[in-house]
Formats: sequence, C-alpha cells, structure tokens
Amino acid sequence: MEISQPMRDHALMDKSTVPTSFDHSRIPDMPASVFVAPLKKPSGVGDDWLEPAQRKYGLEEHRIWDELYQRQIGLMPGHACREFMRGLERLNLGRGGVPDFSEMSEELRSLTGWSVVPVPMLIPDHVFYYHLANRRFPAGTSSARARSITFRSLMSSTTCSDMCRCRPTRFSRATCRRMAAPAEGVRYNRLKALSALYWYMGEFGLILEDEQLRIYGAGILSGPTETVFSIEGRSPNRIHLNVDRVMRTDYTISDLQATYFVIESFRGRST
Repeated sequence: MEISQPMRDHALMDKSTVPTSFDHSRIPDMPASVFVAPLKKPSGVGDDWLEPAQRKYGLEEHRIWDELYQRQIGLMPGHACREFMRGLERLNLGRGGVPDFSEMSEELRSLTGWSVVPVPMLIPDHVFYYHLANRRFPAGTSSARARSITFRSLMSSTTCSDMCRCRPTRFSRATCRRMAAPAEGVRYNRLKALSALYWYMGEFGLILEDEQLRIYGAGILSGPTETVFSIEGRSPNRIHLNVDRVMRTDYTISDLQATYFVIESFRGRST
C-alpha cells in the first residue's frame, strides 16, 4: 500500500515564541485569541473538571462494556500494533464489567507512572492537556456516554500503558509549552494545532510494522468500522507523519477520517 510523503514545511512554529519552562501544576490561562469550546461545566466539579470518584454502573452498562470489549478484541489481530496488544494484555480490561479506575490506576502507575481520572463528559482541550502533562488520562463516566466515551478513554489509556516507555510525556510537555506560548505574533491557534496533533496521533495514528500498516490510535481501535476502514479502505489518504502538516490539518469527530498519518517507529521522531 502506497503511503504519501509529505512536503517539508517548517514555517509553522516560530520557536522564539515558545517559553523554555512551563508550570504543570496549574491549568494554563488561555488568551482571548485562543478559541475554547463553550462547554458547560457541571456543578460539583472544579476548574480541573475532575469528579470526586468514578460513578457506579448498573448491570446493563457492565453488560454493554463486556459486549463492546469482546467484539473489538476479536478485530485486534491483524489491525492493532504489537505495542497496543501488549498493553491490552498487561491491563486485562476484559475481567468483566467496566474497569475500576482506582484499580486500573494502581496498575498503570506501577507500569508507567500514569493514572486514569474520572471526568463527567468531554472537557475543554486545555484542561485535557493539563492532565496529560501531569500523567493523568481523563476518562468520561456519564451514563449517557457509557457506551462510547468510557470504552474509548480506556482504550486510550491502554495506548499509554505500553508506549510510555517511548516517552509520550515528552510529547505532552513539549506541546503544552507550545500551547502556553504568547499568542501575539503567532500565525495559528496553538490549541487547535495541538488538538490536531493529538487527534491524528493518539486517537487516529497508524504505524508501519514489518512493512504492514497497523493501528496505534485509540479512537480507531474503539470501534469496528474504522478499525477495518483505516487499514483496508481504498479512499483515505495515508501520509507519512509531518508535525507541521498535521497541525494544519482539520479533522472531523463525526465521520470516518479522510486522512491518516503514519509513523515508522515509536522511537523515532518525525519532523
């Protein structure tokens, strides 16, 4: 399968505007020039959007999780990359019912230093990246989203579980520095660009493995349709990852992706 080579363009980031240090202990203030989705924060949660504890699930919700997990795990061979499969094996998410975040966090911390934290819904991008910079992965817990958000979030934490040894926190901290840089004189919205980078890597990334396309993006691997489409579909573009191009590329959250970006290794670093 042919993978397109991107044109090199290094004009996107003006490195002189990127600060050399960033306070990861606080949520960054977003300047007025940066668009932040107007999400309504539920009562009872603070500025970090964390819930006091993971909500309790009913028998039907646990059944849905088991059904989703068993359906999806059957598609993993031949589609998911080896690192993702190792992560699934280590975390053993198919023990029965929605995993307990506290137990899962203990296991993740011992493996990688990360944890899973409960949030009520989709949260603002800058808050999401604040948690990633501190090795916390926010997982949605609301009943209305139990069929999709929780499953997808825990698939994402599976990605973290094995690939943390390839220093994904370097990605989080470096990109947070970009996000926090002054907006004045910069030619693009850093938060939007950061979201595109996370989307096309953490959620919808592909990797070459033994010269075959495989998936490491948790968004793809959380559902059967795109798991097959991203690897076997004829219509999508598959392009070697170039960070500047990724940051310029819009994405859709309600349909199959028109473009996927491909890396050659977790250890290498694309330009």
